[in-house]
Amino acid sequence: MAILEIKGLKKSFGDREILKDINVEVKEGQVISIIGSSGSGKSTFLRCINLLETPSGGEILYRGKNILEKDQNPHTYRTKLGMVFQQFNLFENHNVLMNCMVGQMKVLKRTKEEAEKIALKYLQVVGMDQYVEAKPKQLSGGQKQRVAIARALSMEPDVLLFDEPTSALDPEMVGEVLKVMKELAEGGLTMVVVTHEMDFARDVSSHVIFMDEGYIVEEGAPEVIFQNPKEERTKAFLRRTLKEL
Repeated sequence: MAILEIKGLKKSFGDREILKDINVEVKEGQVISIIGSSGSGKSTFLRCINLLETPSGGEILYRGKNILEKDQNPHTYRTKLGMVFQQFNLFENHNVLMNCMVGQMKVLKRTKEEAEKIALKYLQVVGMDQYVEAKPKQLSGGQKQRVAIARALSMEPDVLLFDEPTSALDPEMVGEVLKVMKELAEGGLTMVVVTHEMDFARDVSSHVIFMDEGYIVEEGAPEVIFQNPKEERTKAFLRRTLKEL
């Protein structure tokens, strides 16, 4: 069974329709990359999945239950989804270790000892266990993003959402973050990734979605989307994007 099923999802801001009838299934162990031009609705879609934005219509089924129904608890649902943002969103006043502990203790009610053990485990996974005492301002952008990934992993979510996780990084730091994401994908983590990194979408994803103007224009296996797209809009986007690389 799918972990998440998005059915007929719509989102409007005033009379501007940003998402139009989005249907997506997220199965265990899948890595779904969402590609498309800026303004195509990708990030809004991600923010609707974890309820940072309230959908205007449609259903979000988590393990078969529509979490938009009034009897569902959105806070419990949110703990099942990790989110990694463009701008890291770390707590500047906490060190690296506490950044990865505070959510566990406050939201999941884990003890300090338990939270620390789990935080250290995931900081090791992302190669940041040497920096437990450092504050965010002492870290590079790539290091901050790896801590942000460890923080999301420390909540042990069912699905990890990434909103353009490398777009705020200097080019030389992009690789270290993508390497961690690739290792997580190989480890079987379920991921939904909004990305401009075409190599990642092509080489690491199990499924690629191309969005344009609030619609899913085309989706499928990466080799199909990148080598044999059917839709003219997909072809035009890939021609333009791959030429820039």
